[in-house]
Amino acid sequence: MSLRTTGGIAALTAAATFVIGLVMFATMLMDYTTSESADVSVAFLVDNHAALFVWNLIITIVFGVALVPLSYALGDRLSSARGSAVKVSTAFGLMWATVITATGMIANVGYKAVIDLHETDPEGAVTLWRALDTVQDGLGGGNELIGGVWILLVTLTAMRTRAIPRWVNHFGLGAAAAGLITIVPGLSDLGAIFGIGSIVWFVGVGIALLRGEPTPRQGVAVTAPAAATAQA
Repeated sequence: MSLRTTGGIAALTAAATFVIGLVMFATMLMDYTTSESADVSVAFLVDNHAALFVWNLIITIVFGVALVPLSYALGDRLSSARGSAVKVSTAFGLMWATVITATGMIANVGYKAVIDLHETDPEGAVTLWRALDTVQDGLGGGNELIGGVWILLVTLTAMRTRAIPRWVNHFGLGAAAAGLITIVPGLSDLGAIFGIGSIVWFVGVGIALLRGEPTPRQGVAVTAPAAATAQA
């Protein structure tokens, strides 16, 4: 399987993890995701740990793994761009994959620790959950800075090379802006806009990668030898 195909599948997988995560967030996990009480959150975790484990696995581990081949595939797709933009964007993609995967592993271990402690020390479990929640938010749950930077760099480079359709780039700019703004205290709720915009962006990127390289007619520059051959 080519890197392009692998990257396309990875992009669609990333989109799917966002969709599943948002649906679970807004339905079966609503009491947990919207609760402002640590006691309520811990009680929900104890009673629904399997659902939370699956949710966390999908939105962090699966998503983080998918980001790796996607980052390299986009780097290859945008390789015609000059300068260090492509290398920097790939680095941010891998950075995001590392951070989000680490977040998931910490959460899964932390969930079990909270549940085990709750059996003998409910108050201690609440304190541990607060610490765990703070770490998760700091790594990515409370802001989308790294993801926003990555999508922005990819989008800006794609706009110059025309390697990705224009409509996909428009969604990329919107998602990136929402992600960057979440770093501002009090504006973390814009992460929902980042998530929705990213779904469309990932789908568009996945389709573009699976369809193959764009032709010169779509706006991608060709080299002088290639242009001469075409004219001949």
